[in-house]
Order: sequence, then C-alpha cells, then structure tokens
Amino acid sequence: MNEDRKTARIWQEEEALRRFRLISPLLQEDLDEAKKLQLRERIAEANGISTRTIYRYEKAWREGEFQGLKPRNREKHRRQDLPENFEELLEQAIQLKREVPKRSVAQIISILELEHRVAPGVLKRSTLERHLYQAGYGRRHLQMYSDARESSSKRFCKPHRMMLIQADIKYGPKLPIGKNGAYVQTYLSSAIDDHSRYLLSSRFYDNQEETIVEDTFHQAIDRYGHFDACYVDNGSQYVAKQLQISLARLGITARFAPVRSGKSKGKVERFHQVVDAFMREAKLQKVKTLEELNRYWEIYLEEYYHKLPHGGIREYYESLGVSIPPEGISPLQEWNRDSRPLTYLDRDVVAEAFLHHEKRRVDKGACISFRGRRYETKPSLIGFDVEISYDPASPEILTIRYQEMEPFTARPVRIGEFCDKTQALPVSMQLHDAASSRLLDALEKKHEESRQRNADAISYADLMKGVNGNV
Repeated sequence: MNEDRKTARIWQEEEALRRFRLISPLLQEDLDEAKKLQLRERIAEANGISTRTIYRYEKAWREGEFQGLKPRNREKHRRQDLPENFEELLEQAIQLKREVPKRSVAQIISILELEHRVAPGVLKRSTLERHLYQAGYGRRHLQMYSDARESSSKRFCKPHRMMLIQADIKYGPKLPIGKNGAYVQTYLSSAIDDHSRYLLSSRFYDNQEETIVEDTFHQAIDRYGHFDACYVDNGSQYVAKQLQISLARLGITARFAPVRSGKSKGKVERFHQVVDAFMREAKLQKVKTLEELNRYWEIYLEEYYHKLPHGGIREYYESLGVSIPPEGISPLQEWNRDSRPLTYLDRDVVAEAFLHHEKRRVDKGACISFRGRRYETKPSLIGFDVEISYDPASPEILTIRYQEMEPFTARPVRIGEFCDKTQALPVSMQLHDAASSRLLDALEKKHEESRQRNADAISYADLMKGVNGNV
C-alpha cells in the first residue's frame, strides 16, 4: 500500500508540473485579456484539450498555486467494485476507439451496453476514460498520433529534377514606389524544384494578382523547359482558371496541397526563411525601387543560396543510405549533376499557352475597346465579334483573330492633325459609281410592259367587236 501511495504521489507531482507548463505563458502580469484569450485557444489546440480545462488549471493555480494543480487523491474514493470482465470491456473499448478515433467515451459505453457486454449504469464514464488514457488512447494521445501520421506522409522528395515544382507567394518589404512616394507592399512569387531546391523563377512584384504567378511559371518554362507537375496551395492565384488552362496546354499537371497544411509544402516554406534573411540585408542596403530589390535578390540567389550546401539534400541522401561529400551538396550542384535531361519548349508555343483570350465587338469606327483604350482593327470587321489575345505582362500588344482571317496585331488609336485616310474601306464595302438608277430603270421597264399589255387588250377588244358585227 505504501508503494502505491508513493507512486500516486509521484504521478500527482508530474501531472501538476505538466499543468503548470501549459498555463505558464498565461501567468505573465502584462498580458491583456484579448491576448490571454488568444493564448488559451492556441494552448488548448496544440495539446488536444478544451479551453475550459485551461481555465480550470488557471483557477487552481490562483487558489493553491503549485499544490492546487495537483490532481485530487482518488485513493479514498476509488471504487473497488469494477465489473469482473473489466479487462475484456477495456479491450473492446480500445478496439472501438481504434475503429473510430473520434468516438466519445459515452458512445463507447452505449455500444458496450447495447451489445449486452455490461449492464446499463455499471460502467462509469470517468472510470473508462481514465483507463483509456493510461492505455494511451486518450484524446491527446490520439491527436498526437494523427499529427504524426500526417507529418510523416507529407515528407517526400522526387528522385530527379523537373518532376515536381513547388510554388508560393510571400510578403516582401514595403517600398516607396507609390504615388508621391507612398509605401507599397511587395510580394515574392517563386517556383522551386522539389528535388534539387534550385530556384527556377523568383521575383518581387508590386501586387499579388494571378498574373504574377502566370509570369513566374512562364519564366520558369522559358528558362528550363517542361516539368511534369506543380504543387501549390489553394490560393486564388493558383486555382485561377486561366493558369490551369495555360498549364494544361503544355501538358503540366497541377496538384494542390491539403487546406491549412503548411507542412506539406515544407521545401518552399523552408526557402522562405532564406527570403527573410535576404530582406534583413536589403533593409540595411536601404533599397528604394522594385528594380533594385530584384537586382539584389538575383545576385543573392546566384552567389549565395544556390552555392550554399543544403541540409535538405544531405538528409535526403542519408535517408537512402547514400554517402555524400563532407562539405555537402548545394542546389546548383544537385541541379547540374542530375541525369534527367531538360526538355525545352518552343518559346512561341509557351507564349501562346500563356496568352489571355477575350471577345470584343468592332464598332463602326473599326475599333475595339480594351482596358480603357481604343485599338484599330480592320474596316471589314465592323460589326463583328473578334477574339483578342494578349500577354498580361504586355497588355498593350493585342492579336486579333476572326474565323479564317490571318491574325494581325492591333494598334492603339492615335488622333492626328488630319483624318487618317490610309485605312480605306474594302472594295466590297466601298461605294460604286453607277451609270443610272437601277430602280428607275426597272420601274420604266415595268411601265412599258404595263402599257404594252393595255394596248394588246384594247386591240383584242376591237377585233372581237368586228367579228361580232359581221356575224
């Protein structure tokens, strides 16, 4: 009995210490209520318990400090009349928990009672819950097991370059590039090779619209050719229809990470720590323009990141039992020594795949409107709906297409000093000089025909009168 009491006392000490560690961030005197509420929710979620439990631990600390955190001594209140088949019931409860981890203890007891394994009311929720926890099937344990399974399943690395590309957007520094020197938020759009960690494209932009992602992929494919698939999150820029169509035209598969699953994109997330280090240096450099920021960023990648030994590459080969040089392997080295050849694509084919397509109607001035500007087309297209194609990076250049007509480039309308007569109407639409009025000629002919019919009728009537008189 003394040994049991000693064990119970040690368990109480350990449990009180665990509870104290949970609530210790909440014991700071300078925390306001809003911050405490946020901390409670974060602690509860991270440890698989409810915020109500956190409140209870705080109250126990305020009333009795460390002693108050110790669980009550249940020795006096422990019931000795457990069912004779309790071991069997516990095994069945564990089996039910493993089948559906989110089953509550109350549901498990109901199932056991419905199966006539135990009489109603005999098995108490607190008793079964305590024994499940001791067996490693408590709520917190199962949450940890679930996290471990998800984490391990998300660790992957493709065996060759250009098999998978990870892409993401990260907030950059604010620069005084707005109107009257106003500070504007910048964004870094990057595409990184999953195997080698080599950057295929990475650039800062002054917006985070879907066009910056299209530009990132466009540059990556222009420089290094076709890749099998890309792995991105569910941001609006990546699920945009235009991007999906562009990638599909080039035979590239788009794969999406699970929602709220940053760990699944670990390589690009790890790369963002490199970006943070660069931005600290750029701040010291007092960068003022977007062009200057991108110039330093390109230098940083080429001369530092790509040539620095990468821990992730070492970890990958060590997991396969392959030895690597003591100095490690850099992304540039891993990229260059890969045996898989690059598959370059025709630049015109790539450009066509990333073009945007819209419909416009040609007005009576043989012009179309696009983004607040007017563009000249051809007079033969007046009144017709035409398709315009454009690169979002250069929207001022429009290609016009209509049925079998040869595609041509539309020019922005320029209003000159005199009327521009170089754009003459086609022959089919020009006025034709006529020798006479076809309408009047037709009417005159019809009039002559009418007069002739009247004359013939009169002559026939006279003839019939003469015939009748002779008779």
